Amino acid sequence: MDKLRKIINFENLSESEMMEVASNMFSGNYNEAQLSSLLTALKMKGESVDELTGLARVMKSHALKIPTSLTDAMDNCGTGGDYSDSFNISTTSAFVLAAGGINMAKHGNRSISSKSGSADVLEELGINLQLAPERLAQVLEEIGIVFLFATSLHPHMKKIMPVRKNLALPTIMNLTGPLINPVDLDCQLLGTSRPDFIEETAQVLGNLGRRRALVISGANGMDEANLSGVNNYALLDQGKVSLGTFSAQDLAMEEIPLAAIRGGDARENARILMDVLEGKQSAYLEITALNAGLGFFTNGRVATIKEGVDLAKDLIFKGRAMEKLELLKQYQS
Repeated sequence: MDKLRKIINFENLSESEMMEVASNMFSGNYNEAQLSSLLTALKMKGESVDELTGLARVMKSHALKIPTSLTDAMDNCGTGGDYSDSFNISTTSAFVLAAGGINMAKHGNRSISSKSGSADVLEELGINLQLAPERLAQVLEEIGIVFLFATSLHPHMKKIMPVRKNLALPTIMNLTGPLINPVDLDCQLLGTSRPDFIEETAQVLGNLGRRRALVISGANGMDEANLSGVNNYALLDQGKVSLGTFSAQDLAMEEIPLAAIRGGDARENARILMDVLEGKQSAYLEITALNAGLGFFTNGRVATIKEGVDLAKDLIFKGRAMEKLELLKQYQS
């Protein structure tokens, strides 16, 4: 555990050192006490770009392969861990993005630090979480959206899940979750509750081959864009990272307090998701349109976030996003 001693001394590991540590983690070479110490020490030190990159590379190498020929897939997964109890914003937004012609490889899991994860709410809606990789590839290619259940596609994670559950706090594993989509992504919208780490996270996405990506840290500590204050972002475009901010006023939208977008358990969040895709006016719809609009901007489909929000609302009100949900329920069942 010489690497652990290095971390405890607040020294960063190189990418190759972190790959060695990660290989040991997923080979069962560390016991639970060592794993807990390692994850806690990394959190206390603060994770580096090389550490995240190395860990993500090893984790993805262990994932089951999705045999798709698509080269333009996108994901909009967040890190979680913001304890906001919001509804499933990125999951709802994924259907809007797919309705806009973007191939969405939506990667997610059950809840770890919230009441309902993406897998929980989609399972409630009748989505099969256990399809074989070959079938998942077919679904993505045929309808332009698929849900990739992290637990099934990253079986190596079972070795450390008990430790994560027992720690009950966000660790480097939360940061890497959105980085290890089994599909090779062209671009990505990634939400994080770490505004201090958005530039570094964008650099990691560049290291992992994203053409274009946006890392968003929402107002008041959310891992989603929201309308309660100033949102911070880092935009990766062709290898260069730029920083920016926006608020409700910048987009000519009304401010919405976080209390207005709280969700509940999987059943409640499924109802909210359906209401949004049915076009029922609410704070939930506004936040979905905001995050889907950010996704369209990230992808390069629109030139501004405001244009993306307008496109998102148009797709929702025309029923296109609901059509994508119905297709997914039909194909991934």
